[in-house]
This record gives sequence, structure tokens and C-alpha cells, in this order.
Amino acid sequence: MADAVTTTTVEDGPKKAIIYCTNTSDGNGEAAVVKVDVSALSSLQDGTACTGVRIEKVKFSNVGMSVKLLWDATTDVIAVELPADYSDTLDYSDISGLPNVAASGGNTGDIQLTTVGHSSGDTYSIVLHCLKQY
Repeated sequence: MADAVTTTTVEDGPKKAIIYCTNTSDGNGEAAVVKVDVSALSSLQDGTACTGVRIEKVKFSNVGMSVKLLWDATTDVIAVELPADYSDTLDYSDISGLPNVAASGGNTGDIQLTTVGHSSGDTYSIVLHCLKQY
């Protein structure tokens, strides 16, 4: 059996993407699973493809496990750590969002997620507000 996971694109406009992610764990957890795939986001009307995102805001509720959001690259880089048994809103809009600081080698622009300390029945609910880059 696997964790019961959903990833839903709530908005995918020319400037912003909002992704809603949930997990009810069976104890297996997730390891570096892509949650924001920039190649799957919509392009501009002139066909210019999205190449990356900045994390503008993260709304989350974790029960029993913590979560790491990672910039996907040859060597993944932690973007944000969301603690276990905690709910909050992290707002980075005043600095135009968190930039992707992953090294250029193999940097896909995607955001991945890894659960930490997961056990059966643990949950997370995360809403990612991302500013698209072209």
C-alpha cells in the first residue's frame, strides 16, 4: 500500500501558480517527489515556457510528520522546512518570493517534497503560491 497523496493545480495563470498538496501516510512517506513541475505549467500566449518559480507563500498543516520542500537539481537544495505538528502561513511576498538557489548543474526549476518522521496516519496539507518565471 502507498500513502494517499493528492496534488491539485488550483491556479495556473501567466504570473502565478497555486498548487494544493495532501498526504495521509501509511508509514511509507514521500522522498523527493515533484509537486511543482514547471514544464507542465502553462506558457505565455506567445509560447514562452515557464522555466522556474519563486515561492511566494506556503500555507501548511502537518500532523505527526515534518516536510521538506526542495529545489530540484543534481544536488537538491532545501527551500523550506515545515515542522511536524504545526500549522502556519509563511509569506515571502515582501521579498518577491523565495528564489531558487539550487546550483545551475541539473537545476530543473521544479519543487520537490520529502516527508520526515512519517508514520501511519500522519498527514499534511500544503498550499503553495508560486510566482512563475520565464
